[in-house]
Amino acid sequence: MSGFMQASHVFLDNPATTIEEALAFLSGKAVELGLADDAAAVLDAYRKREEEGSTGMVNGFAIPHAKDDAIKQAAVIVVKYANEIADWETMDEDKITCAISLLVPGAEAGTTHLKLLSKVAVMLMQEDFRETVRASSDAEEIADLINTKLEEE
Repeated sequence: MSGFMQASHVFLDNPATTIEEALAFLSGKAVELGLADDAAAVLDAYRKREEEGSTGMVNGFAIPHAKDDAIKQAAVIVVKYANEIADWETMDEDKITCAISLLVPGAEAGTTHLKLLSKVAVMLMQEDFRETVRASSDAEEIADLINTKLEEE
């Protein structure tokens, strides 16, 4: 997965204050970045996943993910928020300040999706990873860190 994460897929100081705004931003960016061809379909996929159970994790991080045929290539988008997102339910009742979003074509739902989700979950268990992402205001640094972590076995 070398070079999988791109700095152009990292967004800093996003103004979203609700989960709906956050997911709408991610869906729109997926189309803008050429990763998907239907923002409404991607947004529906995010919403359906949230209905199954919140993707809010711990320590201010969320892993929203969308699997849909409108998604043309698997990708990760990272968004750091200027404000806390209070209505995003989490395991530790902390407010979301960063989303690491996974986009996966429908045909790769059982393969690429599970591999990415597993790797990102492991990243979020590492305090040094969380602290680096939280402290960084450099999209290239965040992308490089995620690529390094994706390469680890």
